[in-house]
Amino acid sequence: MSETTRASADPKMPTPVVATIAGFFGLFYAYAVWSAVALAVVRANDILGLNALGWIIMIFGVVFPILAFAVAFAVGWRRTAWQFALVLLSGLALSAVFWLTVIAYSATSSSIYGS
Repeated sequence: MSETTRASADPKMPTPVVATIAGFFGLFYAYAVWSAVALAVVRANDILGLNALGWIIMIFGVVFPILAFAVAFAVGWRRTAWQFALVLLSGLALSAVFWLTVIAYSATSSSIYGS
């Protein structure tokens, strides 16, 4: 009896609300991916190019926002609207911190360039 009471007390967001919130935050995640691809192309076309470590860092810079969005979506889509938005915002903040780390590393480290 407690199972049915608990299940009926859970607030469910309608699908359009989930899609709207996910779409809004998805644009910011897509911008992070686009920026990572742009940096990877610029660094790869540099005079020195990239070595294996540089390619790993640049590829992970592209993949990380996608993974962060997927995990945040999986964690938050069954919650209330404000909790879902907060989980997606937290994932976006984590992606931004990682992106700043990639930018700082690529700007200060010469070990990612090929020889």
